[in-house]
Amino acid sequence: MRIAGVATSATHPARPTPADTRSSRSGEASAVAGPAEMAVRSQVSARTLTRRFTEQLGVSPGRWLMDRRIAATRALLEETDLSVETIARRVGLSSAVNLRRRFHEALRTTPAAYRRAFRTAGRAG
Repeated sequence: MRIAGVATSATHPARPTPADTRSSRSGEASAVAGPAEMAVRSQVSARTLTRRFTEQLGVSPGRWLMDRRIAATRALLEETDLSVETIARRVGLSSAVNLRRRFHEALRTTPAAYRRAFRTAGRAG
């Protein structure tokens, strides 16, 4: 399914690569600012977008978008040495503070602790 210029799938990967979250228009996840912009791009009302999204994927557009941003953040933390501020911009969050808050809500850890744990586990295995 394609909603708001973003390919969606009921079976989307649990952890997409940063490239998976990029919009074909700008090459950045931030190209889709949020559900309201998704509705405009899809040429439907926000209510219709939410209803269709929820029917087909089982989650709201906002939840889907945040899940994708968190997944992209995880991939960037694992694969790069980019700063949290740079990652926040790349995944479409407004600031490092916002990224840290959202990341902690989703995973109950900080981006720095996640990066350390991932790298420690990678060296041990």
